[in-house]
Amino acid sequence: MMIILNMWLVMLIMYIMGNLIFVFKYKHLLIVLLSLEFIVLSIFFFMVIMFSNIEYEMYMLMVFLVFSVCEGALGLSILVSMIRTHGNDYFQSLNLL
Repeated sequence: MMIILNMWLVMLIMYIMGNLIFVFKYKHLLIVLLSLEFIVLSIFFFMVIMFSNIEYEMYMLMVFLVFSVCEGALGLSILVSMIRTHGNDYFQSLNLL
């Protein structure tokens, strides 16, 4: 029982730290993408713990991993196109007009 509580605590700390990095380090696109992937990883750990406790099959985790990989690939393609057009990954260099 204590191990499960420690895993919940680690998952919660991971989620909170990912959100804090996302909120406070918003100037670079790469740091934002890494924090989003960290949040996805903490949600994946949460789902693993939850599905293990209720003895549910893990097919939903495979679907979740597929969507998270697609999200990561899309973010990297946006990062590469932004660096090619603007030369850096600062959000300040984007012109919205």
